[in-house]
Amino acid sequence: MKFWEENKAYERTKEILRDKPVYFFVDGPPYTSGYIHPGTSWNKVLKDLKLRYLRMRGYNVFDKPGYDTHGLPIEVKVESTLGIKRKAEIYELGVDKFVEKCREFAKKHLEIMTEEFKRIGIWMDWNNPYITFTDDYIESEWWSFKQLWERGLIEKKEYTVTWCPRCETSLANAELEYKDKEDPSIYVKFPVKGKNNEFIVIWTTTPWTLPANLAVAVHPELEYARVKVRKDKNEEIWILAKELVEDVALRAGYEVVEILETFKGSDLEGLEYVHPLLEEVPYHKSGPKGAYRIILGEHVTAERTGCVHTAPGHGEEDFEVGQRYRLPAFCPVDERGVFTDAAGKYSGMLIWEANKHIIEDLKRKGLLLHEEKIVHSYAHCWRCKTPIIYRTTTQWFYRVTKIKDKLVEALMDTEWTPKWAKNPRMLNWLKGIRDWCISRQRFWGTPIPVWECPNGHTVVIGSKKELEQYAGELPQGFNLHKPWVDEVTFKCPICGEEMKRVPDVLDVWFDSAVCSWAEIGYPANNKEFFEKYWPCEWITEAHDQIRGWFYSQLAVSTGIFGKAPYKRVLMHGWALDEEGRPMSKSLGNFISPVEIAEKYGADSFRMYVLSSAAWEDKRFSIKAIQETQRKLSIIWSVYHFATLYMSLDKFDPDKVDPKTLPLRTEDKWILSRLDTLIEKVTESIEKDMFYIGANELLNFGIEDLSHWYIRLIRDRTWIEENTPDKLAAYWTLYTVLLTYSKLLAPFTPYLAEEIYQNLSGKMPSVAVEEWPKKLGYKDERLERAMEIIKEISEAVSALRQKAKIKLRWPLREMAIVVNKEIADLIKPLEEILKDIVNVKSIRYDLPEWGVPKKKLKPIMAAIGRTFRKDSKEVLKIIEEREDEIVSVLETKGSYETPYGPITRDHVEIIEELQEGVEKGEIREGEIYLLTRIDKELLREAYAREIVRRVQETRKRTGYDVSDYIILGLEGDPELMEAARAHSEYISNETRAQEIVFEALNDCDNVTEWTIDEKPLKVYVKRASK
Repeated sequence: MKFWEENKAYERTKEILRDKPVYFFVDGPPYTSGYIHPGTSWNKVLKDLKLRYLRMRGYNVFDKPGYDTHGLPIEVKVESTLGIKRKAEIYELGVDKFVEKCREFAKKHLEIMTEEFKRIGIWMDWNNPYITFTDDYIESEWWSFKQLWERGLIEKKEYTVTWCPRCETSLANAELEYKDKEDPSIYVKFPVKGKNNEFIVIWTTTPWTLPANLAVAVHPELEYARVKVRKDKNEEIWILAKELVEDVALRAGYEVVEILETFKGSDLEGLEYVHPLLEEVPYHKSGPKGAYRIILGEHVTAERTGCVHTAPGHGEEDFEVGQRYRLPAFCPVDERGVFTDAAGKYSGMLIWEANKHIIEDLKRKGLLLHEEKIVHSYAHCWRCKTPIIYRTTTQWFYRVTKIKDKLVEALMDTEWTPKWAKNPRMLNWLKGIRDWCISRQRFWGTPIPVWECPNGHTVVIGSKKELEQYAGELPQGFNLHKPWVDEVTFKCPICGEEMKRVPDVLDVWFDSAVCSWAEIGYPANNKEFFEKYWPCEWITEAHDQIRGWFYSQLAVSTGIFGKAPYKRVLMHGWALDEEGRPMSKSLGNFISPVEIAEKYGADSFRMYVLSSAAWEDKRFSIKAIQETQRKLSIIWSVYHFATLYMSLDKFDPDKVDPKTLPLRTEDKWILSRLDTLIEKVTESIEKDMFYIGANELLNFGIEDLSHWYIRLIRDRTWIEENTPDKLAAYWTLYTVLLTYSKLLAPFTPYLAEEIYQNLSGKMPSVAVEEWPKKLGYKDERLERAMEIIKEISEAVSALRQKAKIKLRWPLREMAIVVNKEIADLIKPLEEILKDIVNVKSIRYDLPEWGVPKKKLKPIMAAIGRTFRKDSKEVLKIIEEREDEIVSVLETKGSYETPYGPITRDHVEIIEELQEGVEKGEIREGEIYLLTRIDKELLREAYAREIVRRVQETRKRTGYDVSDYIILGLEGDPELMEAARAHSEYISNETRAQEIVFEALNDCDNVTEWTIDEKPLKVYVKRASK
């Protein structure tokens, strides 16, 4: 990060790409209401990966970051800092002061979040973000509102909306969060008008809505019943869904006497009842025409009673069905959730407190059939966590239902990853949409640009300039927020009366909905850019944005421009804790991405979130992040190994002509694997399958590069002279690492930059390097062969462990029993395999030593039944003549003895490997390993063990890898014999200039060891060379 800042790497990259083709990307704006969250960070990492890749593909990426700065998220935070509990206190403080505090809060956290995003390696145009509270942005929003108004898509109307009584504002569905809430669950008897002891039975979890009841809804096709019931010798008649009679009676402790009659719900339409709170709520004594009767509703289900208490003032479905029956939306609850005078007895009560009083009144009147408690999922305000209510109020609506078909058409023109996010998920959401309530009764937001006069005339303003045309010059210091914009009045152009702005602000989802053109200031600015590059190419956000930003953008853009504002969408999951819960500081399960970056490295966080499918929810695990860090450290070790030895040997890639280098098979293989990696990583990013690329990169770096290729070339790098063979290894490793750093750059930019700058550094950053193209070494046959070699190596390793023989100890021979095609495929790699598994020779048939020995296993019960008292003699014959008996049984089926024939019924022929032989299986066949150690092999094994101890002694002494030493060895005669026999090998491996087989005077260090229970002393002294 320091390197990028000091060298202005981002700025120089932008300058280099300035004249390249433009790629228009839109950043979904996070709320500036706190510090960055793991989910927000994951989102930005996905974006950063894509944008880094596109820059390397030669695009001038439009990468303006965005910040969502209006709305309740910030208002609630500011209220908390000011100690404000009620909306009225904001007026007491002064709306201007409150709004300024909101602006300050947004700016402060915008700056904090910017620095945190930078820390996890996000490259965007941080000096030029789009911010939704700026006047330029608001003007674009006003223009958008006016466009929809002029198309007849904006309407002011009375409707039942979700309402937060604490924040005193309407809320959109996307602003609700659901959690468990305990409520009363009551069954109430509504007396049938003109009948004694006959009732319609309803069920509700919101007793507080009963004062506003105007009807009972039934489903026209459901079967209902008049049923006689009895309790304590008292009989009464209920009307409810037939299939629910027994359940309700059981709950209430009643006996079902008989079903008097059944009928469809449609037959009940118009049946009148007496309001259960008639005396408590005087409104109902002279209630509206058509009320207090059964009505029909398709929304009714066979649940609880099948009869739904309907209060048009307190529910969307209630409101809509009430409209069909011309029922008023009676709503005796104010914006604070307190009953108004119209609620009669309950006036002044908070609705939740009124529940118990209403239940008591119903019980007193004998109308409470049954009462219990229910814990159910209930909508809460997303910011203050208060349970929401439904209230009928006058609001501004975007009539999206008018353009539903166009929205579907626009959606069909877009591409989504995963595909099911578009269809069925987004498509189903669109099919069920209702008109969007876009007004909010708050302060910190984009003011609705509508001015009205007392005579009902309306003017919609589309820009600040247009406002000046009506109102004249605006005052100095004016901005487009409340309360300043509310001070602007002007004469109605129709009647001359004073026009004032409506008091509401816009839903924050409308703010972000227009960002793809508002961020460039369209239409006041950048018309040419807009016309050339809009709609944007690609966006990504979490799956909750199906009903949020993905939808709001689509809705507003289609309403204005007739098409979607984006071409491609990647939908990702939610960031959860290990138990699958959302992360928050209040739950104590919050993980700070910045703290993770400081402790484990930003690249560890990035690669961790990128290594699983983006659309799946991510259960964050510190252990998993630590494991990712471990994997990246392996890649770092490969880079460290390469640069260490290349530096020691002063390797200069510019002075090497690769065409003249004698590349070995392993060199060609790793270059082929690199070409395959380029293909797979490129495809994964192009298709938004980032997790495939992430895992391919990790697998290549760890398995192919570290665990295999480095293992194969290590001996070549230890050769003293810069031979062509050694240079071929260096050039291959250099080429692979340099290319690998470019492929890593979008995923782990810190690690990639470090590798790139040390290996090349020709460009200001690896981020501006050209995305790698295949080098032309792709060889699928060679890659397949090496995979088989790897599998054989793993199988041999398992056999060695079984035989308790270390890999350092050489073995004489192994056999690979496969078909000719596989044998021909792997034979060219035989020398590699011999070196890796440490065997002297390999054959491709079953050798004599590998043929299993056949043995006899007596079946004691059968022998006892046949031979009885002679059984012991027969067992002795079996033991002494085993080979002979096996041969005869396999050819003739029985073996004659003085006591009678031995048959297959008496013995089981089993196969056992010969002593000193192990057998294993691979997908293509079988392998046999000769594990017998002769004297020659033992001496070589001891020599390898001695080398290991000398290397450890060098490390403990603090020698550099380039230091030469004088080596002294003392110990068991067998160890010394082995050391003398392999002295040249020991010298080369340990950089020993001289070996003496005695104590070394004035040595730098001496260590003592045991090898195969034999003592060894190692003396080391730095040589003068």
